[in-house]
Amino acid sequence: MKLPSDVQFHEDIRLLVWRPRGVLNEAGLKHIRELIGDLEATSGEPFNRFTDGQALEAIDLNFGYVFDFSLFRRLSYAGRSPVKSAILVPSIALSHYSKMHELLTRHSSIEVRIFEEPEAAANGLDVQLNY
Repeated sequence: MKLPSDVQFHEDIRLLVWRPRGVLNEAGLKHIRELIGDLEATSGEPFNRFTDGQALEAIDLNFGYVFDFSLFRRLSYAGRSPVKSAILVPSIALSHYSKMHELLTRHSSIEVRIFEEPEAAANGLDVQLNY
């Protein structure tokens, strides 16, 4: 599968890295949700995720969409092996949406952690991210 330039999949460490750029909107979240779903369907093992929001210029979302997105992810992970999801948040807006996502996926197979520093995010996933 050919990945877009803002997504890297490190199969050896089972990690998907997403670095969205520009404006984060519903279309961007829908695209990454579908991409993750496709990768999960072809992969025999779960993989962790890292979202790096440093290149975002703006966020054009609403809490209703984030609510739907989070519940979809939570339900799609029912009964699956646990995965970690680290989100690097350089802005207050992304922090608010990320905290809502973390709250809605809490006590599911998705463990969401929010970080303000790249090194802390890498440590939270137990991986080395190249910056």
